[in-house]
This record gives sequence, C-alpha cells and structure tokens, in this order.
Amino acid sequence: MRDPLPDFPGYSLRRAANATSAELSARLGTLDLRQVDASAMMLIESNPGVTGSALARQLDIQRANMVPLLKRLEDAGLIDRAPIDGKSQGLELTTTGRERVTAARHTIETFEHELLARVPEEHRAHLLPALNALWQ
Repeated sequence: MRDPLPDFPGYSLRRAANATSAELSARLGTLDLRQVDASAMMLIESNPGVTGSALARQLDIQRANMVPLLKRLEDAGLIDRAPIDGKSQGLELTTTGRERVTAARHTIETFEHELLARVPEEHRAHLLPALNALWQ
C-alpha cells in the first residue's frame, strides 16, 4: 500500500514523538515514575521553593491536572511543601525525591544519547534547534 503520510512533517513528528515517548515511559516506569513526574521533579530540583502554579505554567499543565500530580509526588514521599507566604506553598524534593530524580536524570540522559545516535550524524547539530523552533 502506498503511504503518503510520511511526506507530511507533522505526521512524522507525531509518529516519532509517540514512539520515543513510549520507549522513555517504559524506562522511567522501572523507577515508578511517569515522564511528567520526572519533568516536574527536575524543575523542582533546579528551582527549590517553586510554586505549583509556576511549575504548571512551565510544564504547560492545567491546574486541574497539576493538583493530582503534586499530590501523587507528595504521597510517594518525593516532594514536600513549605509555606512561602499566607497562601502560597513552595515545593522541594525530599531526600528520596533527590535520589529518584538523580536516577531519572541518568535514565533520561542515557535515552537521549541513544536517541541522538539514531539520527544521521550530519543532522544531529540541527535536530534540537529545529524541534525547538516548532514550539518556542
């Protein structure tokens, strides 16, 4: 069967995103983390005291989805909340959270290295700038 769909960049981008996301999800699953968990924890690690709303904006997550995400991380003992002022709470990683995010970072970095190795060498330097141009 002739398949005209790979001629569309958006289609190929979606297929690549789905395939790589499934692969990374499986690897992070061995750490009992989802991709969004690891992303949130990496941002919290880099920005101790960040609020849930700032984190949601950075990750482009709706508040309704952010609340259960933070609750899940808190219930797992990976993050703590600390009052910033009368109504805001800052987020910080627990000791367990720091250990888990270190393992997640290693998993992600290994995956990214292997992912880049699949791209022909002459295209590697252009891949990330081209992808970023599509969403930034």
